[in-house]
Amino acid sequence: MDGLSNISTIKEILSKHGFTFSKALGQNFLINPSVCPRIAEMGNARPGFGIIEIGTGIGVLTNELAKRADKVAAIEIDERLMPVLAETLSEYDNVKIINDDVMKVDLHKLIEQEFQGLEVAVCANLPYYITSPIIMMLLEQRLPIRSVTVMVQREAGTRLCAEMGTRDMGAVTVAVNYFSKPQLLFNVSRGSFMPAPNVDSCVVRFDLREETPAGVLDEGFFFRTVHAAFSQRRKTLANSVASGMSAEKALVNRAIEQAGLPASIRPEQLDMQQFIAFSNELLKIIK
Repeated sequence: MDGLSNISTIKEILSKHGFTFSKALGQNFLINPSVCPRIAEMGNARPGFGIIEIGTGIGVLTNELAKRADKVAAIEIDERLMPVLAETLSEYDNVKIINDDVMKVDLHKLIEQEFQGLEVAVCANLPYYITSPIIMMLLEQRLPIRSVTVMVQREAGTRLCAEMGTRDMGAVTVAVNYFSKPQLLFNVSRGSFMPAPNVDSCVVRFDLREETPAGVLDEGFFFRTVHAAFSQRRKTLANSVASGMSAEKALVNRAIEQAGLPASIRPEQLDMQQFIAFSNELLKIIK
């Protein structure tokens, strides 16, 4: 259905189905007609690809994905949107709507069942309150996908796509760089949504790595170390990790020294290989 970015069209459709926005679900529907085509084109929606969409809204992005990709499996948690989507997506026979919570869906099984013979990518306009859990779930599951392209709060996008070893980075920066190559694609103003959120947004893409960085002795311990390192951002690596992992500071300092790092180094100054080296040394000492 055309015109799904038009405010009058949106209001008419939602009114017909008695739909009201849910603050609890973080619902903000796109009304800027230029945004969704760009997300689709930059998010690998093209022949030979199947797309998993997370959070359909009324189907604005779904329409653009269905026009370009061979198949779309759209996961929407809000049951109230099912009759809306039945209307707005009625012209497409390559769209499957799944009324479920993406955090509970077996995505490996979904890909196997729906996308045989196709490359797979994920596109989503994510609710801000659950951005990081969804992104990390998609990356940590090691799904057979090429990319994850998502709309996120601009501040979150800056941190997700920060360069390693810079002030903007955080634990999530290390995590996304471990599994992928992140890239900030473009910014989206708050006026592009109805209702308008209180912050601006951006679209980011994570191109999945064929192999994660080598040398990690214990992946779970590595991520525990990274999380602890950024648990107290104004402190040194030694202080943050000692506090965050309930470890003796002397032992943490020894691991820092054995990893060849300065004693006063801060977490945001480390690159990936330095984090791996430090985590490995700490593992040997305190486990």
